[in-house]
Amino acid sequence: MRRRLGHHRQHGKQGGVGGRGLSLKLLITVFVALLICTLSLLFSATITATDGSSAPYEKINVEKLWESADSGGWRPSSAPRTDWPSPPKETNGYLRVRCNGGLNQQRSAICNAVLAARIMNATLVLPELDANSFWHDDSGFHGIYDVEHFIQSLRFDVRIVERIPEIHKNGKTKKIKAFQLRPPRDAPISWYTAYALEKMKEHGAIYLTPFSHRLAEEIDNPEYQRLRCRVNYHALRFKHDIMKLSESIVDKLRAHGHFMAIHLRFEMDMLAFAGSVLSGVLALRDLLRPMDLCGDSILYSYNPIVVLNNHDGVDLCGDSILYSYNPIVVLNFVGLLLRAMGFDNSSRIYLAAGELFGGEHFMKPFKALFPRLENHSSLDSSEELAANAQGLIGSAVDYMVCLLSDIFMPTYDGPSNFANNLLGHRLYYGFRTNIRPDRKGLAPVFIAREEGQTAGFEEAVRRVMLKTNFGGPHKRVSPESFYTNSWPECFCQMETQNPADKCPSENVMQILHSQLESENMDLEIYNQSDSVISLA
Repeated sequence: MRRRLGHHRQHGKQGGVGGRGLSLKLLITVFVALLICTLSLLFSATITATDGSSAPYEKINVEKLWESADSGGWRPSSAPRTDWPSPPKETNGYLRVRCNGGLNQQRSAICNAVLAARIMNATLVLPELDANSFWHDDSGFHGIYDVEHFIQSLRFDVRIVERIPEIHKNGKTKKIKAFQLRPPRDAPISWYTAYALEKMKEHGAIYLTPFSHRLAEEIDNPEYQRLRCRVNYHALRFKHDIMKLSESIVDKLRAHGHFMAIHLRFEMDMLAFAGSVLSGVLALRDLLRPMDLCGDSILYSYNPIVVLNNHDGVDLCGDSILYSYNPIVVLNFVGLLLRAMGFDNSSRIYLAAGELFGGEHFMKPFKALFPRLENHSSLDSSEELAANAQGLIGSAVDYMVCLLSDIFMPTYDGPSNFANNLLGHRLYYGFRTNIRPDRKGLAPVFIAREEGQTAGFEEAVRRVMLKTNFGGPHKRVSPESFYTNSWPECFCQMETQNPADKCPSENVMQILHSQLESENMDLEIYNQSDSVISLA
């Protein structure tokens, strides 16, 4: 009995040690299994995030977008930071320019004309604005801008007269005939200081026509770039009635809270200069009609990028002309994009555009998503705006409303001077929020949606858009225009270790004013339009 008991006890003791060992092995096995599962989940999450499916994502704070973007300590400043002498008393001659294109193409040309006059030490004749060949707008500089403000604002930079004065010599009076030149596109400074200046000295005046994109944008001289900003953002002020009308529209929009401005580039004047585009759109319409995609079907419910993408094997998802200009595609793309970002049907939207190709018919699906849709016609019934809504005045009003809006969204940022200039002005105006769709990044997301992969669509849109810049300072990378992004030349920091970025003294303009007075220059010369120069 004892032996059995003892044997049993011994067996029991051995059995207890083996049980604990087994439990330890089991715990280790479970731990390893859990570790493997955890690593597998992490790896799977990484793969999921990479291929754009439902990984955790950062939401877009819509309320924050209604505010200005983070300035990063920068503020706009286009005042000179180095020695900037006043215009010499002696001029090399007179510079006339004809600024062609629409309002904002002309605006860039005016900035370039002032810079060209400074470079050549020329007296600038008030720039001529080309009468728009589609709308036949002959408003001219006096009809759009505050001329007196323009001349006085630039008195430290260039001498400006309203017309070339007559010459009085040997008892006779005659006019100077400007020698006409056609500048090369994006001409370097050397073209102006050599060839153009030579002709100016030879003839007394030169006439540059056409004058659009006729001076290189990228110039390795920050002071020259700052002069462009002084012209664009300070000297070029619209006439009082245009400013008053614009402010009235903004006040009506602001009475209901925040508002967003959207620029839709599909207007009749654009089509007049893009016949091939229109032909392509019409051909596309004929192609889609048998599939009932041109009526009130899928085109109004979804973005038909996948359909366009398969049109004749042409890539229409990225920077294609048809994708960019087709209004149904653009409006549905914008509507779905804004909804995915978190904007709801209470969002107030101002549509900056002239008469749309297709009219209200194209607006129905977008208006269903955002019923609080306005334009300058719906907010103002004045006869002046109604009569000039399609020309420079209408464009000027749209420009100011977009500039003052809480959020600006260009639907097409290719060769659109309106959108590009506004983006630059809003940056200078205080880093105001812009929504710039990354079309290349969003194309596969919308294609997947068209193919029925709707799960995770909004999250995928947000991931793409979170990588974009919403209006803060950012490096200018070609092909981005200087007029779209004048950072860092036209910005400065109060606290910085880099002298090139340090803000100039607050009294810099007073210093320039004192310099001008000390040289005994008569400021009235800038307002004289019928001066007579004696060469006797």
